[in-house]
Amino acid sequence: MKFTIVDATSRKKWDDFVTSFEEANFLQSWDFYEFHKSRGNDIVRRIAVDESGKIIGAYAGVVEKAKRGRHLAIAGGPILDWNNQKLVRDIFSDMKTQGEKYSCVFVRVRPQLERSNKAFSLFRDLGLKQAPTFLSVEYAAILDLHKSEEEIIKGMHRRIRYAVNNARNKGFTIEKSTDPKDIHQFYQIELETARRQEFVAFSEDYLTKQFAAFSKNDEAVLYTAKYEGQILAQNFMIFYGNEASYHYAVSTELGTKLSGSPILHVEAMRDARKRGIFRYNLWGIVGEDEKSHRFYGVSFFKRGFGGDELKYLPAHDLVISPVKYLKTKAIETVRKKIRHT
Repeated sequence: MKFTIVDATSRKKWDDFVTSFEEANFLQSWDFYEFHKSRGNDIVRRIAVDESGKIIGAYAGVVEKAKRGRHLAIAGGPILDWNNQKLVRDIFSDMKTQGEKYSCVFVRVRPQLERSNKAFSLFRDLGLKQAPTFLSVEYAAILDLHKSEEEIIKGMHRRIRYAVNNARNKGFTIEKSTDPKDIHQFYQIELETARRQEFVAFSEDYLTKQFAAFSKNDEAVLYTAKYEGQILAQNFMIFYGNEASYHYAVSTELGTKLSGSPILHVEAMRDARKRGIFRYNLWGIVGEDEKSHRFYGVSFFKRGFGGDELKYLPAHDLVISPVKYLKTKAIETVRKKIRHT
């Protein structure tokens, strides 16, 4: 089969192709890279097209101008038939070419491949090295929404079931918004949450522009749980293709006390089904034995919803400048030890 690899120009053709793959999610959506563009970043969107004009492969990435090493980051991609060896090799060759075009030290790829010896072997054969640190979520909690709401709630840990029932009994209200202006309140609560839990908050500009990029095409919804008019928790959800993604979340001190978040998930799952989406991704978790990890607490919370656990192949690097990459590897290795990630 003959094909050429060119820049993508059609949002509809791009999203139609990407969403035809069950494993794909918003990380390779058209709008995610519109968000990156809105922040002044260079982006790459490339498609492999056969002689009839049909798209057979695609990948999108953003050029990260990091001090540790300028690189092209490709999260959740490429999207293609991994059994087509020529297509895979030509796509990765094109990634390197694009990295060189933007003067990158390396290309970092975290594909939608499940972790396996076969996947590791494939990436070694392609000349990639396992990255010193992660690129997007590598270990996720997934719920199957083919199950009924009753079945899912029954499968939850009793503490989560209690929180859902308590929210219903107390009359928690749920509000939904697609207005980017409402991210201002989300950001204010994020600052409070960051102070309590000691993490670095995203900027308001970052959150607002990301929400705006997705919400304009009805792909993002801000869910807010309230009790007697007071905000308890907010979830920034993304609905794209076959997956509903629990992207960001915040809670107030009252919300933590009353456990306001679980009822938002039940509502988002209900909305996902209405959209014909049957995979609910709670996103990042860490191993049950990693009790010293900074994400252990949130992982414990997410596991309370039941479901399956999915491990993606970890991020790998396609090195363009070996000498400069040594600096990147050294810096990231030290950071990983300091941050316990």
